[in-house]
Amino acid sequence: MRRRFIQCDVFTSEPTRGNGLAVVLDAAGLSDEAMQRFAAWTNLAETTFILPPEDDRADYLLKIFTPTREMPFAGHPTLGSCAAWLHTGGTPGTPGVVRQMCGVGLVEIDIRGDVPAFAAPPTDIRPMDPAEQRRISERLRIDPACIVRSAALENGPVWQVLELASAEDVLAVDSSKVRWPDFKAIGLIGPYPAGSECDYETRMLAPSSGMSEDPITGSLNAAIARWMHAEERLNRDLLVSQGQVIGRKGRIHIRRDAGNPDRILIGGATQILIEGHLEL
Repeated sequence: MRRRFIQCDVFTSEPTRGNGLAVVLDAAGLSDEAMQRFAAWTNLAETTFILPPEDDRADYLLKIFTPTREMPFAGHPTLGSCAAWLHTGGTPGTPGVVRQMCGVGLVEIDIRGDVPAFAAPPTDIRPMDPAEQRRISERLRIDPACIVRSAALENGPVWQVLELASAEDVLAVDSSKVRWPDFKAIGLIGPYPAGSECDYETRMLAPSSGMSEDPITGSLNAAIARWMHAEERLNRDLLVSQGQVIGRKGRIHIRRDAGNPDRILIGGATQILIEGHLEL
């Protein structure tokens, strides 16, 4: 069957400097097996499939696949799929808000700001196991004195997150020191000096499309934002950089909803690179 197809670049204003995403529109009738095969064929970190909504509250149903498995939620697939849907004529039922149904339930994407932004889903925040923190820091050769705080965060995926003293410390980490599946996904974050373009640098160390780390990770940044908010540290809008070490220029916008301070929005620009049709 002939289906509309878009390949886009998410969380960047510069094409090819973000996180690539394949989007299959008109995906009705495809089996999960067929979706998984196509996601393996694209070999991108994620490939998404837009289907008619099964819930009256939603504008569409989104299914998200890596080359090996289905994901209940992911950040850059959410923003990229929303951008593709709007680009091809999608009209939200409520002006200014796109409602996506996916594995974690209903996710709202606010399209009224400078960049589209999804509402960060609830996040389970718990202390990181001290033995795991020691194992990660030893393997990555991170000086324990550089670790400001840590947590295990879960918003679908599970993240082992270390906040380091500076963005410089984050950029200095050698991701080749860890091997998979010996470790779960490792998140790193550290602040830039006052007056810099960005407030923080993040990295997500885990295999992605043949790379040792993910270019830009919306769900990780969403979990970190929830963590900051829970500890009353998210007191202003933030601009976060990710992907420098592997040649990307990701920019993640984090802000609290002015009308609901407990609602955290994670935003970023999407560039449409390829548009056409496929037979699937």
